[in-house]
Amino acid sequence: MELQGKNAFITGSTRGIGLEIAKAFAKQGMNIVLNGRGEVSEEIIAEITAHGVNCVAVSGDISDFESAGRMINEAEEKLGKLAVLVNNAGITNDKLMLRMSSEDFEQVIKVNLTGTFNMTQHVLKKFMKQREGAIINLSSVSGLMGNVGQANYAASKAGVIGFTKTVAREAAPRGITCNAIAPGFIKTDMTDVLSDKVKEQMLQTIPLQAFGSVEAVADTAVFLAKNSYITGQVINVDGGLVMNG
Repeated sequence: MELQGKNAFITGSTRGIGLEIAKAFAKQGMNIVLNGRGEVSEEIIAEITAHGVNCVAVSGDISDFESAGRMINEAEEKLGKLAVLVNNAGITNDKLMLRMSSEDFEQVIKVNLTGTFNMTQHVLKKFMKQREGAIINLSSVSGLMGNVGQANYAASKAGVIGFTKTVAREAAPRGITCNAIAPGFIKTDMTDVLSDKVKEQMLQTIPLQAFGSVEAVADTAVFLAKNSYITGQVINVDGGLVMNG
């Protein structure tokens, strides 16, 4: 897909991976819809428009079906029809299974998996009519290999993978692609606060012996949006942590 001049909606794009994806798309000439639960700062909007593109902010809760629909409609009212949806927004609430309440489990599922469904359901109807669109879902290596203390998160991200493959099959006849990115240990504010000992232990599990960058994830999102002959795939951005074969 040619990205120049088209519109992308990235959920959870006020910081971290989501914001980096928004900037990467803006560098490709795409107009950007920034999204978060709260108000998006003017500084972040200015950072995007500095690339010579339009940028609007749409706030709301992706885990609420009606809110998701309102946000998609509001985005199109402000910018025009969407061409790319990136389902990036997500939360964690890590606890060992024996200490995890049903509320702990359901809360993470509702945002990470149900939220992805909500946004995709609303945008897919529009993509089907226009016979164009790319949906990119953020999964995780936890969804592929599990992780201690993350039964809720791993389940949600594994669900995103199954969801992605199904949407890809259903939407393909209309020329719409749907793929997932599974980041590994990415250098963010969360990893910066870890002790040197914990960081070293984590690095020992990564064949490339380095944490990934948010730029590496964003570059993958751009690649998937551009390539109209890749669909139903899970791209691991993990330094070789998970090797399927």
